[in-house]
Amino acid sequence: MSFTLHGLAVSPGIAIGQVSLVSHATLEVAQYHVSERGIEAEVARFDAALAAVRLDLGALKLEAGVSPGAPAELSAFVDLHAMILSDPLLTEVPKRLIRERRCNAEWALVQQLGQITAQFDEIEDAYLRERQHDIVQVVERVVKVLLGHRRRIGKRGREEDLIIVAHDLSPADTIQFKQLNIAGFVTDLGGATSHTAIVARSLGIPAVVGLQHARALVEEDELVIVDGVRGVMIVGPDERVLEEYRLRKAQLELERSKLKRLKSARAVTLDGQEIELAVNIEMPQDIDKVKEVDAAGIGLFRTEFLFMNRDDLPGEDEQFEAYRSVVKALPGKPVTIRSLDLGADKTARSLREGGRVEPNPALGRRAIRFCLTEPQIFLAQLRAILRASHYGRVRLLVPMLAHAHEIAQTLVLLDQAKSELRDARVKFDERMEVGGMIEIPAAALALGPFLDKLDFLSIGTNDLTQYTLAIDRTDDAVAYLYDPLHPAVLRLVEMTIAAGRRAGIPVAVCGEMAGDPALTRLLLGMGLRQFSMNPAQLFEIKQRVMQSDCSVLRGRVQRLLRQDDPLRVFEQLAKMNAA
Repeated sequence: MSFTLHGLAVSPGIAIGQVSLVSHATLEVAQYHVSERGIEAEVARFDAALAAVRLDLGALKLEAGVSPGAPAELSAFVDLHAMILSDPLLTEVPKRLIRERRCNAEWALVQQLGQITAQFDEIEDAYLRERQHDIVQVVERVVKVLLGHRRRIGKRGREEDLIIVAHDLSPADTIQFKQLNIAGFVTDLGGATSHTAIVARSLGIPAVVGLQHARALVEEDELVIVDGVRGVMIVGPDERVLEEYRLRKAQLELERSKLKRLKSARAVTLDGQEIELAVNIEMPQDIDKVKEVDAAGIGLFRTEFLFMNRDDLPGEDEQFEAYRSVVKALPGKPVTIRSLDLGADKTARSLREGGRVEPNPALGRRAIRFCLTEPQIFLAQLRAILRASHYGRVRLLVPMLAHAHEIAQTLVLLDQAKSELRDARVKFDERMEVGGMIEIPAAALALGPFLDKLDFLSIGTNDLTQYTLAIDRTDDAVAYLYDPLHPAVLRLVEMTIAAGRRAGIPVAVCGEMAGDPALTRLLLGMGLRQFSMNPAQLFEIKQRVMQSDCSVLRGRVQRLLRQDDPLRVFEQLAKMNAA
């Protein structure tokens, strides 16, 4: 039976493929009775499933050793799962349950998992408690084999036909998918600026979020269509619908291929304004996508992803090698490296705080607040960034600044890092530029210390919108209230751009607004001349820039900014884009 689910379109495009379920719902298995004669066969089926997963893990480790794009920590991750898979609590106890209760293997394994996780829930140590997640992942692998769903994501047939369907995906989850060719993402939860949405846009693949019950309503390997333009997922489409969407998909791909002709074109408006189009990256291996679009540089290198999906902290040397590899790959172009921005929805296992649960993580000890309370971690990163500055034009970007004392403390620690490198006779750029992110309304409303102490500013519109409107942008229950076109948000953005222009301080936008072609003319009319976005969005933004006249837009945008009604703002913006 064919049916359609509606959600929020967060990354345009059309994907047609088979479902790959990503969640622990596969652990909800049925129990059935095994005859006396069939018990040993059931035990053998369990042993065969264990052996199959061991082979999969071995192949994964082999790939980690030979693939240049594989994360450095993948091998350790595989070793941990292999060790868990050899534990008698998972390999022997389920066999005893099969014999004693005459039950099927998958049910016995899941029952034993329940016993183990119940014990983990009692553990006070946050690190040990976190191992529960790894055990569940290993058990899920075995259960999939027992249920006949054995498949390694991205390694079956045509990789591009795979649609990830999950209840929710954390930043740590989605960053792993960047190593694979995925056709699309679908999640029950999430909003336009959830990390699933951001990663999907960076990969240039369709995504629909906030579908509520998609994960429960679809099955593994089921054929689906993901329409990232209209925000729908069609489950079990008939041949007529399939043909229609194949045609639409081909048309969209043709339009994208035409945009690639703009690669060598200059980003210049009709009235001769040069516009800098940089890109955002999360991992060093993203550099290939940067070169594909010939970006003006890196406007935002999100370094926190070097800290995720691992049980240890990346050392100074490891960070330095990652930063240097990006800098050397873009000779002569600026590389803006953001200091560690962990917290809220971006967490690292190695930095969990002894069981402490923040009542509101988005407003808690995150980004620069975390770094200033962990100076040794911060100093190691600052030294690594400074060392990389010897190999090209590196700029340091500090996130979530709100107070003058945070700027002062950051600069003191940066001076300390410089002094330590001088003492060790390590070369670096003494004049490396330092900038601050404007993503808290207090910063936009009191820019004096930023303009006095920093070399450049970058507006993080995702968090600026969240904090201005008091909306958790990761909560799908209030996602409909997230509105970057709210007059208050627009005035804060324009105010920051204007203040930077008066002070002679460059201002960029690196949030999702920069990559939305519907907002390009609005930002140009505000005076923005530096954009930074996901690589997949650059050509469309460049086309929009080349079709715009800043001298005409300036007056129209000023009239728009005087509006207090969001509906009027939307109407005026639509007219501006249609002109």
